[in-house]
Amino acid sequence: MSGQIIFDPLIPLIPLVILAVLSLVGIALAVWRGLAGWAWRGAAALVVLAALAGPSLRQEDRAPLSDIVLLVEDRSASQRLGDRAVQTAEAAETLAARIAARPNTELRRIEVGDGEGDSGTLLMTAVTEALAEEPRARIAGVVLLSDGRVHDLDQVPGLPAPMHLLLSGTPEDWDRRLVVKNAPAFGILDEEIQLTLRIEDDGAVPDSMGDFAALEMSIDGGEPQILRLPVGQDAQIPVTLPHGGRNVLRFTTPSQEGELTDRNNSAIVQMNGVRDRLRVLLVSGEPHPGGRTWRNLLKADSSVDLVHFTILRPPSKQDGVPVSELSLIAFPTRELFMEKIEDFDLIIFDRYKRRGILPALYLDNIRAYVEDGGAVLIAAGPDFASADSLYRSPLAQVLPGRPTARVVEEGYRPEVTDLGHRHPVTTGLEEAWEGDWGRWMRQVELTPERGQVVMSGAEERPLLILDRVGEGRVALLASDHAWLWNRGFEGGGPQLELLRRLAHWMMKEPELEEEALTAEAEGQQMVITRRSLSETVGDVVVTAPDGSQTTLRLEEVAPGRFETTFEGPEIGLYRLSSGDLSAVIGLGPAAPREFEETIASGAALEPSVEATRGGIRALSEGLPAFRDVRPGRPAAGRGWLGLTPRDAYETRAVRQMPLLPPWLVLLLASGLILAGWLREGRR
Repeated sequence: MSGQIIFDPLIPLIPLVILAVLSLVGIALAVWRGLAGWAWRGAAALVVLAALAGPSLRQEDRAPLSDIVLLVEDRSASQRLGDRAVQTAEAAETLAARIAARPNTELRRIEVGDGEGDSGTLLMTAVTEALAEEPRARIAGVVLLSDGRVHDLDQVPGLPAPMHLLLSGTPEDWDRRLVVKNAPAFGILDEEIQLTLRIEDDGAVPDSMGDFAALEMSIDGGEPQILRLPVGQDAQIPVTLPHGGRNVLRFTTPSQEGELTDRNNSAIVQMNGVRDRLRVLLVSGEPHPGGRTWRNLLKADSSVDLVHFTILRPPSKQDGVPVSELSLIAFPTRELFMEKIEDFDLIIFDRYKRRGILPALYLDNIRAYVEDGGAVLIAAGPDFASADSLYRSPLAQVLPGRPTARVVEEGYRPEVTDLGHRHPVTTGLEEAWEGDWGRWMRQVELTPERGQVVMSGAEERPLLILDRVGEGRVALLASDHAWLWNRGFEGGGPQLELLRRLAHWMMKEPELEEEALTAEAEGQQMVITRRSLSETVGDVVVTAPDGSQTTLRLEEVAPGRFETTFEGPEIGLYRLSSGDLSAVIGLGPAAPREFEETIASGAALEPSVEATRGGIRALSEGLPAFRDVRPGRPAAGRGWLGLTPRDAYETRAVRQMPLLPPWLVLLLASGLILAGWLREGRR
């Protein structure tokens, strides 16, 4: 039972105060004038004021409640290193028994595993959720069993009692880890990129480790390159990306005897290789409306370096103008087509025909340029069907189509062929343009000799033929009217998108390869994509980091596009193979968040523990005893940790009894007033 006096005034507080002041003034005036009976009347006024204040005796029937102690066990991946799991389990059982043996105390045991994805150890989130389910007035303390590597410090709750941290591990623990300090997401092809890496040793490092460590670097799972890096210092690693698209770089430092884990000895960096600038040589023939369109289109792209070779005055022109009065300068054709041709990524012939400017030797050099890995695009006009056609030159050896000498002069709408719907250059091209395509008015009739016909025109004749020649690529467009789309004739068409894809395909960009195997990762899941011109493809074999293999069947999701999904069982480097194609992909970080730092440390939690006057102790030093401490007092000492008794209770019943019932007030007030009157009468 617990009792206390409470007041419940019968009138508002302000009138009650005014009445008390008036009573005090009246008594003071009576005393000053020496009136008899002032004490009795003052006592009567006091009784009336006390009655108006409404004093009552409140009694509560209370049932005491037990204190609650939270014991939080860290069961994350880093807690499974060495003997930490056994050490933590034994400590948890011993502490649970000691807490349960305390009088009036209940224990709540909470186990915390790895967070979803790669979120790490969410210890504070677990404490916050546990506090939300328990009355805070009963929490006597929180005991954490962990290595101190917590990844949700922003979720530290406000605690009404001490929080203690008992660290797992031993003083002899040490670990070596590889840290990628700086790695760009993109890299320019054929240019050296600097990556910043660091090898760090933490904990009780043996003296035999030395100041340098080996580092293996491989690209796309190829032959590793061995480097030596200083330990504990940032090191600049030069890298040159071998191809466009995604390049997977893997760095590994060999595991050492005695270190906690080798899971953080590797790092995977995925970088996209891009070209700095596209160097294009545009060779124009007879001037026509499309020539200006080609030039404007290429000059509008800031990433294109354009050299435009055009013939304004052929040798056959006879107009009687003296040579000395001409302002034209001789074009460096030999330097351009013989010495510097390898500097260009793409050569475009726009309605060009043999006019005696470029000898056969130059054109043969262009043929060799294609076979060695160059790219040539021919936009053919009527000249291609004439006797001066480029087909009647050494370039014929690399051209995929032969002109029949017929030129179709009629309107037609270009269409994507069945094969074109599967080819990455033209697939989805119709959906990329709203509305119908405008017509073209001219087409050179071709007879395909090799390559893939991806677009057709008048009379379903080949309009666009793509072919691979040696290491290079050739595109033959059998019309010079693509500029009509750019001018918006009859609604226009996707000229810019078509030419962009053509240029990227000829530059061997991975996203436009006809036969390709790629994968995109999100978390632990990867989406595997196989592109092919065939209607069926074989299965894909996935090799996990541990060497195990999984065979997956691909399903066609679009013409020429086959996909499947795969859930990776672990984080690391996966290898994919399907027929002659192969690819690599990194699934998640090589070193998960749990293994970034593995040496047990209470530095991260120290501010939160000190804020509650708790303590940090190592399990290797023995288990501490528990003592009762008052709120706000230090809760940790040598060999002991403090818990704060909360003295919480549950109120079962409440009784309230007035101290001045009405009959008693009436009796006292009447008696005192009568006594005052009699005193005055005797005087």
